[in-house]
Amino acid sequence: MSGQADVRIDALLAGRAQPYTRPGSRSAIDKQPLAGPVSIGELGFAGDEQGDPRVHGGPDKAIHHYAFDHYAAWRDELGATPLLEVPGAFGENISTRGLDEDGVCLGDRFRLGTALVEVSQGRQPCWKLNDRFGVPDMARRVQSSGRTGWYYRVLQPGVAHAGDALRLDARPYPAWTLRRLGMLLFGRVLAREALEPALQLPLVPSWRKLLERRLQSQEVEDWSRRIDGPDRL
Repeated sequence: MSGQADVRIDALLAGRAQPYTRPGSRSAIDKQPLAGPVSIGELGFAGDEQGDPRVHGGPDKAIHHYAFDHYAAWRDELGATPLLEVPGAFGENISTRGLDEDGVCLGDRFRLGTALVEVSQGRQPCWKLNDRFGVPDMARRVQSSGRTGWYYRVLQPGVAHAGDALRLDARPYPAWTLRRLGMLLFGRVLAREALEPALQLPLVPSWRKLLERRLQSQEVEDWSRRIDGPDRL
């Protein structure tokens, strides 16, 4: 993909938390397109919810963006499925074409309508994608592919509409694409010369702690609970 920064917003989406696939679980992954003006606050879109606030949502995960460009690759891999015909399959709040993890950097600031948002981190996919797609290793596939999507924090509240342009406002770390960071995180990298430069970035606390722990222990964390679920279906 190119590094094109200004793209058209195809859809803005939100969802309500509801009981999910496993006992006691809840999710708002089934997000639907919003018509008209969408109010954007510190915690994301008005009316959008998260099923488990311990690990989803919050200021550093206020808005999730996923490239619709990736849907064709997923259709090739998984076969035809209604989920991949329209935006929202991955629980995203923003769907665009022409912008992906190779063209977005940590700390990028974008004008989203009248709001200002900042790329805070890439997505760490969880087991709820497995159940949504009916593919037991879907979260692992998303993680290993690098087609994860990313999150924004909201620096200035505002209002946006589907059809608006998403415009790059600032790029303080042009060398640190989300693809590069994802390869560092998910590629099980332990080399000091690779990890230490990343620690100079404004990482969210959980990512900083993860990389610091790797440096100290020279071991990679166990992802099984996040990616396979607390239990298996």
